[in-house]
Amino acid sequence: MSNSSLQGLSLALPLTSFGNVLLLLFSVSLASSIIFLNMSVCVSILLNRALRSENRFMYMLSTCFSDICSGVSYYYVGVLDVKEIINSPTGTYLIVPTFLGLSYMAVLAAQADRYHAVASPFQYSRRMTRNRTVVIICAYWLYAFLIVAVSNLVPVGVAQRIVSIGSFVANIFTVIIMIGLNIRLFIIARFQLEKEPPSVERDIKRSSVYLILVVALFFLMAWLPLFCYVIVCNFSASVCYAFKNDATDPLRVLPRVNAALTPILYICGCSPLRATLLIKVWRPCCRRR
Repeated sequence: MSNSSLQGLSLALPLTSFGNVLLLLFSVSLASSIIFLNMSVCVSILLNRALRSENRFMYMLSTCFSDICSGVSYYYVGVLDVKEIINSPTGTYLIVPTFLGLSYMAVLAAQADRYHAVASPFQYSRRMTRNRTVVIICAYWLYAFLIVAVSNLVPVGVAQRIVSIGSFVANIFTVIIMIGLNIRLFIIARFQLEKEPPSVERDIKRSSVYLILVVALFFLMAWLPLFCYVIVCNFSASVCYAFKNDATDPLRVLPRVNAALTPILYICGCSPLRATLLIKVWRPCCRRR
């Protein structure tokens, strides 16, 4: 972004009507909620050594950290007149949408992790150490920003082809994989785990599988409208409707709403995380006030 483009920025919609004021308040409230909720989950995991020792919480930490970055950036993208496309004078060089993509990749990786843990528990305990999990998380973070760097270094026409083709192929495959993993995990949770004798380990496995199932389901509900829109626009001969900016585009607002919903699902669906949050994070803060 150049200084001249920053000086020419205005609000997403002029505050000339009650509806426009509500949209501004919604954007600010959504950004604040994303940051507060995801920061609460991040701090809870960092404060509890037992949580940090489990791989599933490392993926939670990755998801929440990328969503915190999405929340911070939404003060810019959701409040001001910004269109996040290649060569946009008010864009962020594709950095902001990359944070949303990282959340999506984290949920997909967490699904694969839970499937491996439940389907092959003995192999999982030998292969997926905490260090290897951290390497996987660092790998997809590095991959995402490598694509951003390449897209910003090549000419605009080449960058548009890289983003359009790469996003299309990746979205198709990841959606198919996520849906397939959801179905497979549901079958495992519904039938395979029920055959095991009652134990604490079985209850932990079942709750972790159900949690990632619900999180992935809400991710798909939030992302599929945007994916379908992109696919239709890429293959349709007619010109798709273009919204004024990202703040007024409901298809791009939905993933941000999901970024605030995901930590709520984590808190409601995971009792160790909820206990740590209430005892070590929120209660001390309330006492200080």
